[in-house]
Amino acid sequence: MSPDEQQIRQLIQDWMQATREGATERVLDFMTDDVVFLRAGHPPMDKAAFAAAARAQAHGDAPRFDGRSEVQEVQVAGDWAWVRTWLQVDATPPGGGTLQRRSGHTLSIFRRDAGRWRLARDANLLAPDASSE
Repeated sequence: MSPDEQQIRQLIQDWMQATREGATERVLDFMTDDVVFLRAGHPPMDKAAFAAAARAQAHGDAPRFDGRSEVQEVQVAGDWAWVRTWLQVDATPPGGGTLQRRSGHTLSIFRRDAGRWRLARDANLLAPDASSE
């Protein structure tokens, strides 16, 4: 495994950990300023919209997020890389309640930015799991 692939895999692990911890600013640092998120059934989302949603969820009666990511493929070409993963995200309402689980495939494009790999584009195909509906 190349050093670039190792760094990208580590970034994904760090992102998942920061999400578990609710460390919004840390998650935002993993993205380029021009990041775009593509989500099924929703318009594209930029970094400002992601930040606003994440900060809103970090306060008050927000769900707790956990998940796991299985990296299935990493390809690096110079200062660009793409990663295909299977992702599962669990959202637990405050005080317990019914777990909401979404899972599916993602295709993410990373760009070397200021010497670090950062997420530049993300296509997220998560859908509700039948067991959590």
